[in-house]
Amino acid sequence: MNFTLKIWRQKSAAEKGGMVSYDVSEISSDSSFFEMLDTLNKTLIDSGGDPVAFDHDCREGICGTCSLYINGRPHGPVKGVTTCQLHMRSFKDGETIHIEPWRAKAFPVIKDLIVDRSALDRVIQAGGYVSINTGGIPDANTIPVPKERSDAAFDAATCIGCGACVAACSNAAAMLFIGAKVSHLALLPQGEAEASRRVQKMVACMDELGFGNCSNTYACEAECPKGISVVNIARMNRGFLGAKLLSEKEKAIRDSL
Repeated sequence: MNFTLKIWRQKSAAEKGGMVSYDVSEISSDSSFFEMLDTLNKTLIDSGGDPVAFDHDCREGICGTCSLYINGRPHGPVKGVTTCQLHMRSFKDGETIHIEPWRAKAFPVIKDLIVDRSALDRVIQAGGYVSINTGGIPDANTIPVPKERSDAAFDAATCIGCGACVAACSNAAAMLFIGAKVSHLALLPQGEAEASRRVQKMVACMDELGFGNCSNTYACEAECPKGISVVNIARMNRGFLGAKLLSEKEKAIRDSL
């Protein structure tokens, strides 16, 4: 298979970038998208050129680092897969493929197709964890959890933090990511104790880092490679509103004393 690639090239965050065209040929239809880029980079290196920088690690759809915007869609044209799971048989022979980095204020470009997604890590550091003593694994296994809640918590926990939801959103919102992290902890007994503080801290950090608000277009759910539901955003909003009202009520009581 032969392709024309139009790839965003940018030497650093301080410099302007632009689309550059490359031709690749004799690509197997069974090759992964990254194997195709590896072939391109080998050709560039052999000719003394600068290879295209892109993020990857496990190449198994687990780590979430393969953040590419392909033909106008995060992770490409196939639903429910990450870029590293995308194969060239998903494209037509001779097709022109546009490849860009995530576009968001909170995700500045480092080089070419690599963006700094540490903003998601900072949101987690703000409150996406359980800090109270919940005992060891045997203790956790003795706590009964209704199957409906455990299933919902597990579904939310499948989020890999790739940032596709941010890239897909017209407002560059991270609310699906945060909703998933809030849900998978708050739905379990070990995470309930800190649920109110957690959601307030994570939402405040999200706003501080420059992420937008939910646009209600469901683009995040449609492009999420793990199929995270927007139900988690609704759960996060309920939790945030409830925590806000509770904190204001507690403040009013303290002020009256």
